[in-house]
Amino acid sequence: MQFFRRFNKRFFMRHHHHHGGSGRVRGPKMFDAGALRYIVLQLIADQPRHGYEIIKEIEDRVGGDYAPSPGAIYPLLALLEDLGHVVVTLEGNKKLHTITPLGRAFLKENRAFVDAISARMAMLSGGKDKRGEGFAYRGIRSRMHEIKAVLMARSRGDGLSDKQSRQIEAILERAAEEIRKIL
Repeated sequence: MQFFRRFNKRFFMRHHHHHGGSGRVRGPKMFDAGALRYIVLQLIADQPRHGYEIIKEIEDRVGGDYAPSPGAIYPLLALLEDLGHVVVTLEGNKKLHTITPLGRAFLKENRAFVDAISARMAMLSGGKDKRGEGFAYRGIRSRMHEIKAVLMARSRGDGLSDKQSRQIEAILERAAEEIRKIL
C-alpha cells in the first residue's frame, strides 16, 4: 500500500519539497501541468466557491498533505474566467466563482481525466475525510501553522526581544513535554 501511495503521489508531483520534516508538500508543483485546472473547475462545478475555499477543499481531499498556494490558485481562477469556464460575482470584497455552460462542457469532454485525478487524490488522502482521523490531525496541524504564522509575522516586523524569545521557547518546550506525555 505504501508503494502504491508513493507511486500515485508522483502522478501529481514534479518535485518533492519537504519543509521541517512535516511531510507536507508545498507549492504548485504537486500537480502535473494542467491537472490543477481540472480539479479547480470540478470543485467550482460541485458548488460556487471563493479562492480560499478551493485551497482548503483541495487540502482536505488529499488528507492535509498539500495545499496549493494562493499564487497558484488565483491566477488559475483568472485564467478560467478568461477562458469563459467560470463567471465571477462579487460578495463584498470576495470573488465567488461559478461554472458556466462552457466550463461544464469542458469538464464533460475531459471526464475520464477529471475522474482519474479525483481518484488519485482520494488515494493520497488514505481514505481520510472530515469525519475520520485525518480531520482530527488537521486540527492539530492548523494550530501548528497558526503558531508558526504568528511568529513569522512578528519576526518580519519589529522582531522579538530576547525576553519574548525566551518566553516563547519556554511555552513551546512545556507544550512539547505535555504532548510527549500524551503520546
